[in-house]
Amino acid sequence: MATNKILYVCQEISPYLPESDFSNLSLDMARQMQERGAEVRIFMPRYGCINERRNQLHEVIRLSGMNLIINDNDHQLIIKVASIPAARLQVYFIDNDDYFSRRAVLKDEDGKMFEDNDDRAIFFARGMLETVKKLRWSPTIVHCHGWFSAIVPMYLKKVFYDDPLFSDVKIVLSISDDKFDGTLNPELKQKLEGEGILDSVMSVLEEPSYQNLYRFVIEYADGIVVTSPNADQEVVEYARSRGKKILDYQAGDSKEVFDNYKRFYDEL
Repeated sequence: MATNKILYVCQEISPYLPESDFSNLSLDMARQMQERGAEVRIFMPRYGCINERRNQLHEVIRLSGMNLIINDNDHQLIIKVASIPAARLQVYFIDNDDYFSRRAVLKDEDGKMFEDNDDRAIFFARGMLETVKKLRWSPTIVHCHGWFSAIVPMYLKKVFYDDPLFSDVKIVLSISDDKFDGTLNPELKQKLEGEGILDSVMSVLEEPSYQNLYRFVIEYADGIVVTSPNADQEVVEYARSRGKKILDYQAGDSKEVFDNYKRFYDEL
């Protein structure tokens, strides 16, 4: 019997996007925990630059079809799935023509962040959690990897808190080297309030910078994993000051690194 049921919510994962330390770690975490007995599910956005034919993505009709209202507009939720044969893992993709058809990830061809990344992140968070509900799968751990997944903990603690599927879940947040310059849409706070989120910690989102986004979401996390030696140290120290359980950056032998990850999950 699996010791943990781990939901990995990933900003990106190889082989669907170009290999990097970040995307490779997403894959390695899931694969290594599965090898250690965990039951694993993986979600990521279906960015338009992902080649669906080459990667054999197909739509899951029974999970698709719901409409989510984001910023007063209806957006269709489309769920696709693909397998990573070498790792014996399935990846679920959250898709929508308005948000994810563009042939890019989070920035345009000039390296500028998309102005609607806040709406895209909200759609991804809500769409992912609604899909998990349809799967009737109750995770024990939800691990959010990448800032694009960073509002998921807030949704779990403030919107889906009374759903029995998520009643006992522990939330883990990666702090990595995915820092962005500038801020997200300054209306992010107002949009989350429109979702029914009323919390004093929301004030930090008056200026939704990378650091402030993490200061906000750390309040809803049970554990923090530092996944890069280049992680933002101010964010790490803020998490430490809030008394969060932290797994500091792990270097060295792969077996030992992921044994430590498993131990961290188990202790939560």
